[in-house]
Amino acid sequence: QVQLAESGGGLVQAGGSLRLSCAFYGKTFAHFVMGWYRQAPGKQRESVATITSGYSTNYADSVKGRFTISRDHAKNMVYLQMTSLKPEDTAVYYCNARSFVGEDYWGEGTLVTVSS
Repeated sequence: QVQLAESGGGLVQAGGSLRLSCAFYGKTFAHFVMGWYRQAPGKQRESVATITSGYSTNYADSVKGRFTISRDHAKNMVYLQMTSLKPEDTAVYYCNARSFVGEDYWGEGTLVTVSS
């Protein structure tokens, strides 16, 4: 079983920055593709960014150039550095771990609120 613990959310003004962190516990970190997803009020959950164990990344078009996902294999951590934040980035952000054998785990989420 994998446990994921997000931190780093909060209230920030438009144009500001935040860094989200996700701690991974329970299995071999390198066996999982890690990702950040978000869900805004009244909307479906969407992928924000993913990163493989080989550090290949993928971003949603809406965050390209503003967000950076990274992972630290020594600490079993995943990060999402968010810059130039916009009110439309307001959402609950979830950490996700997905293995190649179909395991899929989610954290409880951390709220990011961007004020205009």
